[in-house]
Amino acid sequence: MRKSRTREILENIAVIDAGAKGKTIGKAPDGRVIFISNAVPGDVVDVLTTKKRKAYFEGVATTFHTLSDKRTKPECEHFGICGGCKWQHMDYEHQLYYKQKEVENNLRRIGHLELPEISPIIGSGQQYFYRNKMEFSFSDSRWLTQAEINSKSEFTDKNALGFHIPGMWDKILDIKKCYLQPDPSNDIRLEIKKYATANDLSFFNPRNHKGLLRTLMIRTSSTKEIMVLIQFYDDDEDKRNGLLNHIKNKFPQITSLLYVINRKGNDTIYDQEIHCHYGEKYIYEQMEGLKFKITAKSFYQTNSEQAYELYKVVRKLAGLNGTELVYDLYTGIGTIAQFIAAEAKKVVGIEAVPEAILDAEANALENNIDNVSFFSGDMKNIFNDQFVALNGRPDVIITDPPRDGMHKDVVRHILDIAPDKIVYVSCNSATQARDLELMKEGYELKKVQPVDMFPQTHHVENVVLLEKRIH
Repeated sequence: MRKSRTREILENIAVIDAGAKGKTIGKAPDGRVIFISNAVPGDVVDVLTTKKRKAYFEGVATTFHTLSDKRTKPECEHFGICGGCKWQHMDYEHQLYYKQKEVENNLRRIGHLELPEISPIIGSGQQYFYRNKMEFSFSDSRWLTQAEINSKSEFTDKNALGFHIPGMWDKILDIKKCYLQPDPSNDIRLEIKKYATANDLSFFNPRNHKGLLRTLMIRTSSTKEIMVLIQFYDDDEDKRNGLLNHIKNKFPQITSLLYVINRKGNDTIYDQEIHCHYGEKYIYEQMEGLKFKITAKSFYQTNSEQAYELYKVVRKLAGLNGTELVYDLYTGIGTIAQFIAAEAKKVVGIEAVPEAILDAEANALENNIDNVSFFSGDMKNIFNDQFVALNGRPDVIITDPPRDGMHKDVVRHILDIAPDKIVYVSCNSATQARDLELMKEGYELKKVQPVDMFPQTHHVENVVLLEKRIH
């Protein structure tokens, strides 16, 4: 049997720094580090420990003796329960400071890199209502807040449409107002729940796999188009059409109304057929006159305004003069490839998701760009000697991998190809630092530019420029 977890109170802990995953840092009386989930650097708190290890504690602040001058009042009533915006209680200027510090620390400690002067982080003009994509889950047994539990009232409305409680796959917090996506996102979500409740449409039970309504995705765009996708578990045509027609009539600004019937064990739609109930199967994003078709399965940076700032950084660091062959690894729907195409001789994009490559090709055709070509396949398999022999040795490689970073075989092949420059875009500076360490013998780190894509969270994007060493 497992030993019961013993908790203790650590008193008058000074919170001295911010650490990984949005947690802050204090020091226990015995010198061990404490990772605290709900404090701000500068607070002095009592901490209830939730995990005890040889080198550290994890815990939650229960009493606040001194409040930090870095604090601000959170906008959202769900802050502290919903896990989406862990830094809403910290002034934005301080969020930026700790994000830049995390990038620097990861590059030094994980990558063991000699750093140039790091460019000041590029902050987001919008600190709220900046996301163009949100995903919500339905549940027939919503999460009760501590205040509701303490009230000892009987609650007849058990349905929820909102976000998963952190670390609990089957617990959904019902969201009244989310401050991440602009209007009419909140109105659409609330109207769907209102109609479903009034018409006795069943909400999904993730444990028993029963119910009609499973998930909701809302995408908005800089072109003012709106996509709504509802994922159903049960296939009930009458109830489905009733809800979809109601939403279509209530929100005529929706340009793409889609649905999925998914009876799998998980919510992912990437292997599911998308049905169009009304409008088009896509919406458009726009950037510097370029149009990008976004389908339900497309990856696009979730902060449209900051995506433009990020791509300008990539283009600037690449420093193209029109003669270069550029490889764009993990190209997605070809946004970076097409954004830089006018300044390159040719751009070759590689992406694992076949549907994304179809979107990339359609976008290039729409944008009248004829010096790009796209290929689909697992990066570590398709990106090989034969591929380079057919498409040419790149002068510049741009890589924007997922959070896990690049496979070691991909890193190894980049080193074998030895392009003159590498521009590495990352949403996880820890895995980026790991990959950069593998390349540091052959490349010098010349530029580091953090970009904040995700205000109110600890997440940060980082772009680096590597130049080949001259031996």
